[in-house]
Amino acid sequence: MRRVTYTMGVSLDGYVAGADGSLDWGTFDEELSRIVVDEIREVGVHLMGRRLYESMLVWETADQDPSLDEAMREWSGIWKPLPKVVFSRTLTGVEGNARLATRSLAEEIERLKAEPGGGTIAIGGATLAAEAAELGLIDEYTMRVSPVLIGGGIPYFSHDKRRTDLELVANRTLDSGLVYLRYRVPR
Repeated sequence: MRRVTYTMGVSLDGYVAGADGSLDWGTFDEELSRIVVDEIREVGVHLMGRRLYESMLVWETADQDPSLDEAMREWSGIWKPLPKVVFSRTLTGVEGNARLATRSLAEEIERLKAEPGGGTIAIGGATLAAEAAELGLIDEYTMRVSPVLIGGGIPYFSHDKRRTDLELVANRTLDSGLVYLRYRVPR
């Protein structure tokens, strides 16, 4: 059965975006580029909210940008055809290989888990991930912890006051100081 994963870059104080929505604090280099490419290869479908969907639209044409390094061109080539499900109350249409969700998050995940095919069901975006976590739907959490304190913003973790024990699957410290952590929810 397909696993549901939540992966985001996060500041050391636990935020995925600054108070103004900025992401300019994140650590990103060639070493992390390779990790990100390896991660996207594992994904069979990506679920996201409106804000993340809109910020990721740049990747629909990024493969045409000659300034992209090899790893990011490779990532773009995998991302663009990847099936995406967008959860939004305001969008009326989406582009590329995306569709608007027609069911609740739990129903969409249940349907996707039952479909044949490989790859994980990736959740992007803290708000959507918080809903999935509250429903107990996330099987793995991955954090790419940047060595910076940003003081506030959108938190990586939901604050639903529910305890979730985790098992460490992988950890790695990159030369940049970024710490890569992957945890599994024991079932």
